[in-house]
Amino acid sequence: MKKTLSTIIVAVIFVLLTATFSFAEYTAAGGENFPYFHLGLVIIGGLIIFSIKQKFEKMYAGEAVGAFALYTFYVALFTAPVIEAIKVWVS
Repeated sequence: MKKTLSTIIVAVIFVLLTATFSFAEYTAAGGENFPYFHLGLVIIGGLIIFSIKQKFEKMYAGEAVGAFALYTFYVALFTAPVIEAIKVWVS
């Protein structure tokens, strides 16, 4: 039961982080410059981390969520809309 609950929590948090990434990128770039490739990378990265979590039973849910959160942050940081927003914000 504990493993099932942990899996459900991790999956829900992964979906929420992916949705947050999508909303932030849409807000920063708009619909015409949306980075679909980066969204695909976030989804594939989430699936890989999720499968690693399933394979290794000693991996905690917090570790998987933390790794995915950092991965999502780094992917978002290096998209063109975020870099342009940082340029505008700094100058």
